[in-house]
Amino acid sequence: MALIVSLPIGTPPQPQQMVLDTGSQLSWIQCNKKHPPPTTSFDPSLSSSFSVLPCNHPICKPRIPDFTLPTSCDQNRLCHYSYFYADGTLAEGNLVREKFTFSSSQSTPPLILGCATDSSEAEGILGMNLGRLSFVSQAKISRFSYCTPLRQNHDGKPPTGGFYLGRNPNSRTFQYVDLLTFPQSQRMPNLDPLAFTLPMTGIRLGARRLNVSAAFLRPNAGGAGQTMIDSGSEYTYLVDEAYREVRDEVVRLAGRKLKKRFVYEGALDMCFDGDAVEIGRSIGDLVFEFESGVQIVIDKDRILGDVGGGVHCLGIGRSDSLGTPSNIIGNVHQQNLWVEYDLANRRVGFGKADCSRSLL
Repeated sequence: MALIVSLPIGTPPQPQQMVLDTGSQLSWIQCNKKHPPPTTSFDPSLSSSFSVLPCNHPICKPRIPDFTLPTSCDQNRLCHYSYFYADGTLAEGNLVREKFTFSSSQSTPPLILGCATDSSEAEGILGMNLGRLSFVSQAKISRFSYCTPLRQNHDGKPPTGGFYLGRNPNSRTFQYVDLLTFPQSQRMPNLDPLAFTLPMTGIRLGARRLNVSAAFLRPNAGGAGQTMIDSGSEYTYLVDEAYREVRDEVVRLAGRKLKKRFVYEGALDMCFDGDAVEIGRSIGDLVFEFESGVQIVIDKDRILGDVGGGVHCLGIGRSDSLGTPSNIIGNVHQQNLWVEYDLANRRVGFGKADCSRSLL
């Protein structure tokens, strides 16, 4: 499930559907001229604050490290970008400047965005990581938070959660853990220095604390083992050493009911037929442990997610399937939880909530 927010962009504002992604930097909107265009395609000709970055702009230089592929000049001497994501999806178009206009008295200065003319996605992306070109960095936002709703919604409507830019009125109840930070001079081939890196210390399943060395839950000398929290990743991914411990324990507790030779979306292979609540109770709660005694607890009654056809899976895959030696806490394990990114104090806070009742 993607976390989708609607934000007013341009002058006058055009509402744009964007996926909230704390794992990426570049924000981009749909400027697709295909017929029919995406439902929230942005029309630059209707905005008086829209401008396109020319090739001679400092950002438009080959091999700039802010993008996964170099920027380039197109035939119109405009700055062209291509952006690849870990799941293999691609967005490309021109880099532009545009305002986010929240009200007649409240708007951002023009921010650098992508104006995607070719994308396989229906929505744009709101890039929220620590990079200098992310939305939060450019808009100088010191904290933000979101509340991911449960996927099941019995009335058939898409579930809705909550999103704050700025202070969250619920934050007094949050538990905070300091982010791990890395000096810019500390270049590691497998490290994403712009990610929100958490100091994970262990994993529990049911009554047992798994035998996962903390060395595999934080970056080694080459950056492998980094644990990041990512709103843009649906599932959680673990490095092999941690994943094997989780899977072995699941097999020990509920192996007879495991669906053999079944892998969902090329990533999830701990899947079951049968009563998901009953199987979940035989496995127990899933707990991710962090420094300062902070925990993310996934209750045994919802440890398995419905993937269709009567099949339910534990939402954990091998990070090898993404080609990255990192641990990623995806939004499936952030449900019914306020997650606050306090950039000023370099920390992340967690607070239990019924996200379907959260303010939007």
